[in-house]
Amino acid sequence: IKEIRLSLAMNEEYYGNIGEWEGHDGNMEDGYADAEADGKVQEECLQKFSSRDYIMEPTVFNTLKTYFQAGGSPEHVIQLLSENYSAVAQTVNLLAEWLIQMEEKVFCYLQLDFIRLMSLMFISVQTPAWLEQMIAHTTWRDLFYKLAEAHPDCLMLNFTVKVKKKNGLCSDAGYQGEITSVSTACQQLEVFSRVLRTSLATLLDGGEQNLEKNLPEFAKMVCHGEHTYLFAQAMMSILAQEEQGGSAMRRIGQEVQKYAHERGHDASQITLALGTAAAYPRACQALGAMLSKGALNPADITVLFKMFSSMDPPPVELIRVPAFLDLFMQSLFKPGAKINQDHKHKYIHILAYAASVVETWKKNKRVNINKDELKSTSKAIETVHNLCCNENKGATELVAELSTLYQCIRFPVVAMGVLKWVDWTVSEPRYFQLQTDHTPVHLALLDEISTCHQLLHPQVLQLLIKLFETEHSQLDVMEQLELKKTLLDRMVHLLSRGYVLPVVSYIRKCLEKLNTDISLIRYFVTEVLDVITPPYTSDFVQLFLPILENDSIAGTIRTEGEHDPVAEFIAHCKSNFIMMN
Repeated sequence: IKEIRLSLAMNEEYYGNIGEWEGHDGNMEDGYADAEADGKVQEECLQKFSSRDYIMEPTVFNTLKTYFQAGGSPEHVIQLLSENYSAVAQTVNLLAEWLIQMEEKVFCYLQLDFIRLMSLMFISVQTPAWLEQMIAHTTWRDLFYKLAEAHPDCLMLNFTVKVKKKNGLCSDAGYQGEITSVSTACQQLEVFSRVLRTSLATLLDGGEQNLEKNLPEFAKMVCHGEHTYLFAQAMMSILAQEEQGGSAMRRIGQEVQKYAHERGHDASQITLALGTAAAYPRACQALGAMLSKGALNPADITVLFKMFSSMDPPPVELIRVPAFLDLFMQSLFKPGAKINQDHKHKYIHILAYAASVVETWKKNKRVNINKDELKSTSKAIETVHNLCCNENKGATELVAELSTLYQCIRFPVVAMGVLKWVDWTVSEPRYFQLQTDHTPVHLALLDEISTCHQLLHPQVLQLLIKLFETEHSQLDVMEQLELKKTLLDRMVHLLSRGYVLPVVSYIRKCLEKLNTDISLIRYFVTEVLDVITPPYTSDFVQLFLPILENDSIAGTIRTEGEHDPVAEFIAHCKSNFIMMN
């Protein structure tokens, strides 16, 4: 009321003495000279003043001006505006302040009850127009997704995602790709199947980098519950049998299995049920026991060894389970791992069988088993196992065995085992402190793996990045710099073997984050310029050129004379990639 009186007082001061307005000598506008006309204007203004919360309308001051010019009474205005003041806007503001001050948990309960109350208004009616307009905007869709994640049982959010005939409103509108993290979508089969289809298409079309980017969110959605995991893996298992894209689909299914395993979910029985294990109950039981426990044991290994040494062994697919093969890596290549010598040949045989045997199938019937590489693979595994797990062999002894290791590394399964062994070995806190060579033998082995096996490039780079970012506090500053230069040499070698963009992308991020000694970036640039030559791809130029153009990089590695690799690279890029800028 005080605010209303103040407003009116201000208007009264502005327009002059209201009480003497009627006696003013001719300054009134001609339209208000007639008393009848003034009365009509006052009546119209009073109707407005009588409306609810008119004091909050933006036109109130114009109406007051018109009313006073027509000879209206201030007291009557104050009475009408006061009586019809409900303070809806102020009440909302007050409620908002209360909610902000309340505990977050209490607010969530109020929010949930509010949404449930609203949902009752249109459960049985058609989709409200305002809701369709809201989901047309990214901001509102993101809000619905977050709320649905927090309140999967909310009726309104179920209505938003589900709507008529249990079809997702957001899904029907073409936003399936945005719903991968919504728990509510995982409760509706039609919506989940649409999202699954869209997500799989995205993963298959984008290549390895796209897979790395989108796989975590996809795996999180699939692992929402047992029902979603079983449904998705069943679909992927069927699609994996297709000739076109089947292997990629199998890879995605295996990555999801790995995701579930890393988060403590035992999905081994589902994995076996969707494969060929059901037709081989003894093998299924042995595999299931080891996968559930996360460790190999001689008894179950013996069962599998007998089956895969017989004249009619089970399908090799049965033991090509990534989680199962990882257990062999730990048993055969991890430093200090103990294995029963009487059963060692059985472990080696099963791993070699899974890695080397090729089967030919026609019309769901196996017509041929090619075991030509089984013996040589078994021998290579055994040789490297003896070298890796022999605690009496130091770096000097390993140097003498380098030629043997290089020969064995040509077998993919051995290369993976050596990569795991190197990772476990160099991750020891005192490893680099005890090294005297500029390039330790274990890091030299990474170069050979990079040379022989393109599919292991991501794992090699991942290990190098881990070592590069590790704080080796046991070494002094200069020793740390020399170690990181050695690791950069390995990255440059990886780049020279075709793994270009991921390596350069990582160094670019190091430069942008300002968390790496600038001398190391300069060292990397210098080494790269020594091994590259035109033509260059636009993707490479877009990543590498900004590094060179950085003042702290290019200004310190330019050389005087005719041959300046920095200037030559920049000039080549600017003359051949004009459209890039």
